[in-house]
Order: sequence, then C-alpha cells, then structure tokens
Amino acid sequence: MFDIVLQVPLIGIEWKQFILLVITALAGGAFGAAIGALPAFIFTGFVVFLGEGVAILRRALTGSIEAVPEGEFAAGITGVIGFGAITGPHIAFAGGVAASAYAGKKYPEMEPDDWDYHFGKNILYAFGTKPDILAVGAMFGLLGMLITRVGGALVVVGGTAATDMIAVSVFTTAFVARLAFGYPLVGKSRGSGLLDMSPFEREEPRAATDGGGVPAEHADRLATEPWLPHQYKWSGVTVIGLVGGILGGFIYLQTGSIFLGYAISAISLLFLNLGVEKIPVTHHITLVGAVGAVVATAAFGDPSAGVFPVDGLGATGATVAILAAGVFGAISGLLGELTQRIFYAHSGTHVDPPAMAIGVAMLIVGLLAIAGVLPSAGYL
Repeated sequence: MFDIVLQVPLIGIEWKQFILLVITALAGGAFGAAIGALPAFIFTGFVVFLGEGVAILRRALTGSIEAVPEGEFAAGITGVIGFGAITGPHIAFAGGVAASAYAGKKYPEMEPDDWDYHFGKNILYAFGTKPDILAVGAMFGLLGMLITRVGGALVVVGGTAATDMIAVSVFTTAFVARLAFGYPLVGKSRGSGLLDMSPFEREEPRAATDGGGVPAEHADRLATEPWLPHQYKWSGVTVIGLVGGILGGFIYLQTGSIFLGYAISAISLLFLNLGVEKIPVTHHITLVGAVGAVVATAAFGDPSAGVFPVDGLGATGATVAILAAGVFGAISGLLGELTQRIFYAHSGTHVDPPAMAIGVAMLIVGLLAIAGVLPSAGYL
C-alpha cells in the first residue's frame, strides 16, 4: 500500500499534524479564556522554565545542544508546550485577551468592583466555564496558531526569520478582537497626543460622547489608561530595561539559554496577578537582553570553547556582552512603553506592549542579521 503524505500549503506539515494543531489550538485558546490571559501566560513561564532547565541539564551532561526543528524558535518542552499549542502566548494568552474583550461588551456586569479600567482590559479575570466566552477564546487561539504558522513560513529569508511571529501573532489577534467586538482600533488621545500620559496623572475622566468614537461603557472612566500605572515614565522604564537586560544576558552567558530569563520574568507576574503592587513586567526586556548577549557573543566569542557561551569569552568579551544585553533590554523596554502609549492607553481592550516590543525589536535584529550587519539573529 502507498502512504500518501499531503502537506499543508505554506505551513509545510502533514495534514494530520495540522488537524492535531487545530484541535489543540482550539483547546489552548479556550484554556486561556477559562483561567484568564495573565494566569495563562504565567503558566507559559513555568513550562518554559521547566523546558529550559531540562535543556540546560542535558547540555551539561552531554556537551551537545539539542537541534531546533526548522521553522521553530525552540526545541523540546519549551517549543512543543511552552511556546506551542498548550501554553503558547499566541494561543492561550491570545484566547484570554479576546475573551476579556468580548466580555467587556457582552457581560459588563461581571466586572470586579476593584477594576478601574474598562473590563475589556482585565487580563487577570478567569471566565471559568461560560461556553460562549470559551468559544471566543478557542477561535482566537486557532487564529493565533494560524498567524504564527503561516507568518513564520513567509518571513524566513535564507534560514533566518525576519521577526518573532509568536509576538506578532499575540498583538495581531488583539487588534482583530478590537475590530470584531466594536472597540476603537487605536482610540483618541485626551491629551496633546497619543504619547501624552498627563490626563492619567490628572485623573481626568473621559466623556461618553465623542462623535461615536467612545463607547458609552467608557463613560466616567479615566481619559487615558496606561498599561502599567507604576511603569510608564521614560526614566523608570529605561532603568528597569537596563537592569532586566543585564540579568537576561548574564543568565544566557552562564546557561546557554536565551529563554530562561524570559521564563523567570513571566513567573514573576504571579505576584502581580496576586495583587502585589508595582511588580515590573520584564519578559520582553530579559528576552531581548539575552539576544543582545547572543549578538555580542557571536562577535567576540569562540563558539568552540565549551558548552556555555561564557566559556568562549574573555573578561573583555563578557563585559561587552553584558553591556550589550543592557542596551538591548533598555531599547525593548522603551519600545514597550512607546507602543503602549499609542495602542493600549486610549482604547478599551488589552493589546500587549511586551509582544509589540519583542516583535519590533526582533524585526530590527532579524533584518540587520539578514543584511549581514549583525553576526547573529539570536533565537531567530
């Protein structure tokens, strides 16, 4: 008998594998809606932490690095589950974000008393077993998987991806949710421009009448709603960017893992979810900071010197790598702040600033690597 293998166009996998991905993406998106977007992402952190721990142990014992499958960002537990169809941010987190956007319109009465922003931005809220909300999460989980897979196949040039399609998928699905559920795509600034956060500082309320541009449910809410009230000033964002970038770079140099710092940052959001005030959000910073260390290591290190990157660096090379990590981290932090001021603060749903920062930062890194300006594109 002949075994005919049919490939899915663009994605490059067998149809039976694709069907499996579709089913698990639907379940993963519903899971994100059930437990809430932020709790789902915290699970991403725990799974990636596990996956990277296993990979580090394997490298230490065998002296070899696990091959990353073509078209994927990471191997093993990290790639299959952490960034895959179970807890991948483009599936579970995206499903939770879309569920919140939907509930903000359909079930405003569900809004907790202690939530100050529009309910559509509440990514902490777990929707349990409500069928229609889980269905929304499922559909957006599927959409996130499709965007990541198809986009990932389209943006590869000479074996290097032009950007992180998981990050791109996360914010693309969030914009789709805005359009699908009747929110302004960007929103209107109540200050001197989209970047102006002073209306928030003055606690100005927004009016319900704005030529139809502001939905009635926004009445008496703050005119401007920054993503993180404790993390929006340029100076503070720059400092936490430098700090987080250095830590992400150091973790990479010591372990060879680009994603371990990201995982630790994601896990730290458990405290934010539990109500601990002023916990910074840093996963976009530690990840891109680690990429800065990768780029510096490729330029100054000896890749044949040992299992871990730091083995191939002298004191000068290690210092350069750490400083590069800090600079990359600061840039990513500032990109997150810039994008939140434009795309988050003035509408009624969550569009993820870290995902936008990672997408933009890795687009720059990817294109510069493809052009030969940088010696490495990090995990791309």
